Amino acid sequence: MIPAAGVKGQRIVVLGLGRSGLSAARSLTAGGAHALCWDDSVVARETAEAEGLTLYDLSLREAWEGAASMIVSPGIPHLYPEPNQWVARAVEAGVPIDNDIGIFFRSLATSGWDHFETPPKVIAITGSNGKSTTAALLHHCLNVAGRESQLAGNIGRGVLDIAPPGDGGVVVLELSSYQTELARALTPDVAVFTNLSPDHLDRHGGMGGYFAAKRRLFAEGGPDRAVIGVDEIEGRFLANQLSEGPGDDRVIRISNSKLDGTGWSVTARKGFLSEHRKTRQIASVDLRAVRGLPGEHNHQNACAAWAALRTLGLAPKLIEQAFHSFEGLPHRSQIVAEYNGVTYVNDSKATNVDAAAKALSAFKSIRWIVGGQMKGGGLGALQPHLTHVTKAYVIGRQADEIALELKNTPHAVCRTMAIAVAEAMTEAEPGDTVLLAPAGASFDQYDNFERRGEHFITEVQRGLQ
Repeated sequence: MIPAAGVKGQRIVVLGLGRSGLSAARSLTAGGAHALCWDDSVVARETAEAEGLTLYDLSLREAWEGAASMIVSPGIPHLYPEPNQWVARAVEAGVPIDNDIGIFFRSLATSGWDHFETPPKVIAITGSNGKSTTAALLHHCLNVAGRESQLAGNIGRGVLDIAPPGDGGVVVLELSSYQTELARALTPDVAVFTNLSPDHLDRHGGMGGYFAAKRRLFAEGGPDRAVIGVDEIEGRFLANQLSEGPGDDRVIRISNSKLDGTGWSVTARKGFLSEHRKTRQIASVDLRAVRGLPGEHNHQNACAAWAALRTLGLAPKLIEQAFHSFEGLPHRSQIVAEYNGVTYVNDSKATNVDAAAKALSAFKSIRWIVGGQMKGGGLGALQPHLTHVTKAYVIGRQADEIALELKNTPHAVCRTMAIAVAEAMTEAEPGDTVLLAPAGASFDQYDNFERRGEHFITEVQRGLQ
């Protein structure tokens, strides 16, 4: 646990008692604060009470008396589409709002670091797609290299639940826009921006607000090194803002296209990763044989991880070796079975059109399972990526509407995962890939994308028995 620093004796309201809220309450208590906990869910309150945490009804006036701050869980809206009632109350009362990420960055360094030969480092990754894979790949490579590494944030453990890092230790954080937007302290040593595509727009009041939330990690964090994906205009603008000139190697640009310039860059083209610095090629790696990183989108993730690892001094040959032993993450281009020449891939995490496009580009002769709670814009942007789709199998409550958008692409309205998988398996031929890349959220039929992916795997396993 990372005990909260500078909070001794303070009354601090903790709103939301999920993973991050409970973690924050424990950290605050360990730091000597009086954590006043609340969640609108009775079940969540009972869980917290069973842990011995102090519940406080926020509708009572005394709950706010002398409150030094409020710690808000990431799922609770604080601005758009409209603030949670207790967040609004805190704003009216002038109570500063923060989150567990802010506590983490304020509390991480201790006096014990003065005796370390190598101070610990924090690498923080944000972006729309690829955050989890990039973070997990970084963590894996550090482990292979024998470096102490802990994975936390939006993946793995809560940031305050990890152990204080030791001499030369590295903390790898995946941070969502919900987390970066609200944290009052953001001070990573290395910050990574993978890419940007429309997502969570209702929560951020539009694309500008969404980008602004991501940008805070760099503009307010002031990292020593910034790794920036520049395949979208926002990334190029961010890199420009952070750089003092073309040769400024504090900014490392990553791309799936060739980059010109005298600075530091890592690119992936036609399956080959190349690192360039001051116009010289430093290293080159063939990613096509790296089984855990299929497709251009994963090659971009590899570029991001490679760049961050190089800032820590890891040698190219060691990173390449570690890439080959990376097995990938569940629900992200996860190969779950191969039988009779047919490959079954679970990319349930492809919850938006951009992520689905990347998955569709990674395979050929695809039998595509698509559908769910669609986000703004529909499937229109996917039309150029449907050339590899042999047939689509549409699931979810919006199946009929989604089927209309598929136009000339052969398709079947299946509605349920069980029917879609059964039909795809029956019709699949050697060389085909049965791909779950829904392009929509899971909440119309499942609690989360993990449950959806697990159901896909179960149906595939049933069909192979």
